[in-house]
Amino acid sequence: AGMRFFLQYVGCFFAFFSAGFLITSTWTDCWMVNADDSLEVSTKCRGLWWECVTNVFDGIQTCDEYDSIYAEHSVKLVLTRAMMITADILAGFGFLFLVLGLDCVKFLPDEPLIKLRICLVSGVMLLLAGLPGITGSVWYAVDVYVERSSLVFHNVFLGIQYKFGWSCWLGMAGSLGCFLSGSLLTCCMYLFRETSSGRFHSAYPLRKGYSSAATILTNVHLPSSQTATAKMYAVDTRV
Repeated sequence: AGMRFFLQYVGCFFAFFSAGFLITSTWTDCWMVNADDSLEVSTKCRGLWWECVTNVFDGIQTCDEYDSIYAEHSVKLVLTRAMMITADILAGFGFLFLVLGLDCVKFLPDEPLIKLRICLVSGVMLLLAGLPGITGSVWYAVDVYVERSSLVFHNVFLGIQYKFGWSCWLGMAGSLGCFLSGSLLTCCMYLFRETSSGRFHSAYPLRKGYSSAATILTNVHLPSSQTATAKMYAVDTRV
């Protein structure tokens, strides 16, 4: 029981921070940052929804939102948005299900197997959340790196060269945390599910054995009493 509580709390810890990292990375503006900081007087960051410029001297930040979602955007931007939003939703619901499945939460206290199944469902949802999260963040980072490398290889300088920023790193960390939390909840908690269900199954044959033994004992005594009564009636008849 102590190990099960420990795994639940560790999984809840990673699920909480992983969901937070994914949501933060989706709605922050530093997926791409300019690589030549020494030559610039401002830091330029691009996110999935807007682009911000921060002056390195006075810290004043100016942000410009992208066009409407119905406008034409690059495939990288659209697919990354879709995958990160999907990961946010799955990770959020996975964390909420996990909270309901914790033994310290007063939810279905008399149904331990149902609470274990809730933990398993949350683990599956976290694993599913990590898949689009890691795909979107890594694909975005690789695309930025390939674009920059191709410009350097062809000696093309456009004035600003980008590298992937901390928002992209945060998306990767959140996705890996979802994988870790989901693995703990699905693999390790499944072992506890087998143990607990085995206890229930082993207790049932014992109760069944006790009832059958009592029935046998009763049936053993009944014929003897019936035989004695029959003999008494036989003697009375003869008399």
